[in-house]
Amino acid sequence: MAGAEFAGGVRQDGLPAALSDPARVAAVRATGLLDTEGEEVFDDLASLAARITGTGRAFVTLVDADRSFWKSCVGVDLTEARDRQSPVEQSYCYFLVEAGGGPFVVDDAAADARTATHPATGPMNIGAWAGYPLLDAEGQVLGSFCVIDDSPRSWSPSDLTTLATLARSVSAEVRMRQMLTASETAHRKSADLAHTLQAGLLPAALRTVPGIEAAASYMAASNRTRTDIEVGGDFYDLFRTHGDNYAAVLGDVCGKGVQAAQISSMARYTIRADASDTGSPAELLARLNTAMLDQDAPRFLTAVYIAFAPTIAGAGGTLALAGHPPALVRRAEGHVRPLGAPGTLLGVLPKPDFTDTPFTLGPGDLLLLYTDGATEARPRPGTAPEDAGSVFGETDLAQALADTHGMDATATIDHLTSVLHAHHHGWASDDTALLALRATPAHPRKPPAQR
Repeated sequence: MAGAEFAGGVRQDGLPAALSDPARVAAVRATGLLDTEGEEVFDDLASLAARITGTGRAFVTLVDADRSFWKSCVGVDLTEARDRQSPVEQSYCYFLVEAGGGPFVVDDAAADARTATHPATGPMNIGAWAGYPLLDAEGQVLGSFCVIDDSPRSWSPSDLTTLATLARSVSAEVRMRQMLTASETAHRKSADLAHTLQAGLLPAALRTVPGIEAAASYMAASNRTRTDIEVGGDFYDLFRTHGDNYAAVLGDVCGKGVQAAQISSMARYTIRADASDTGSPAELLARLNTAMLDQDAPRFLTAVYIAFAPTIAGAGGTLALAGHPPALVRRAEGHVRPLGAPGTLLGVLPKPDFTDTPFTLGPGDLLLLYTDGATEARPRPGTAPEDAGSVFGETDLAQALADTHGMDATATIDHLTSVLHAHHHGWASDDTALLALRATPAHPRKPPAQR
């Protein structure tokens, strides 16, 4: 590289320091084009440049700190991405990086002091070279758009104007890829945050309660995927309040998104904080309603809350509904009945109306709490008639629960989930939360040992 001078300084290997600029290297990586296969849009522009200038070779090159990667290499028989690259010291492209936005043009590579001893001049049979930088929106040099002639030549103004125009077109395409990559990265981070937030609304594992089997499931609506940034408002919890007393809650915030998640989180922790102060579910829901109004919660909430304690014969407790569907009780013999009196939505009225409803669970009895995703399930639009018969309603859920006669809590939840899946063919129209509590069946006493 005798004769080459780099105003911006050099690295230890003698190449321009600008090659290793962190912002520039990050911008190159942000294109998402390194180590990718060739694409028609870049090949077409490179072919056009080679044809108009009459050269045999044209390249679209991305340059990081260590190598030149040829996104397009017209006139060179290389198809695999791993082969379309060279060490950066064997490329003229670093001259463009050093130039910071200007072109690099050589009429006679063997005679030009900047390129006469360059390691690429002889092996690549470079007679003349002309290139313009690929620039991102911030002016960072990402690489080059160049043509190579086997023989020395004088580049005409028309040649250079054509190259400059086509280089701008390639730069525009690369910038679009940068923006797409940045958008996908931001969306992925937002989705990860949303799903972390969603996971925080649900207990990692259900509390162990003596004499009670517990199982739960949460199914996100099918219009939300792992890359979706929306968060559902369904939540459930099972916790100890004091002594041998426990509580369970299941709720559904209207709408989705961060606001819904905030209200779900606030509701869950407000209930936990107040649960030890009162044994009345109706009073606790009233306190939650006040808290939501005091905080000007922008969404309303439906919920079912139960306070209970295990007994020798199973469990006994009280339940209250706040604009929520009634719970279902499956008796040990298989009979299913609803439980709970209708109550007011939370976060709407200053004087809500809630009713405590007592219940008992005998050995083998099961209590099911659910959100309306389980009673409004319907097939994917367009795959079944949109009539009332296509909706999986409360009667259907009660029958599905009756069909679980004899199953434990986990098997019951698994069966209900399977039935819902079969009805909507894997397409859930809404988030669905299920929580089952089953009193452990009594075991017959063993006869005393014979002496």
